[in-house]
Amino acid sequence: MANTPRVEQDEEHPLRAALITSRFLFVDVAAQRAKQLRRGALPRLERTGSPHKLERVAMEEVRTGLVEYSLPPGLESAAARAEYQDRTHT
Repeated sequence: MANTPRVEQDEEHPLRAALITSRFLFVDVAAQRAKQLRRGALPRLERTGSPHKLERVAMEEVRTGLVEYSLPPGLESAAARAEYQDRTHT
């Protein structure tokens, strides 16, 4: 999709990504990361205890800033992001 955030594939993350405050952007980024995990990408969190669903792993990775993402061109500003969210999630 042209308006979907792109999740970076890089496995080394010395810096944490900025925390996502928009629930819609959070869901989009976590869904893209879950897709990567289903296709064989290695989790960026150490697993403790019982195995978790890949969607939960992806959400925790996004929540803790382990997933870097980039917005489509033109959506870098806060106003453009808000417009994107209103247009795609209403």
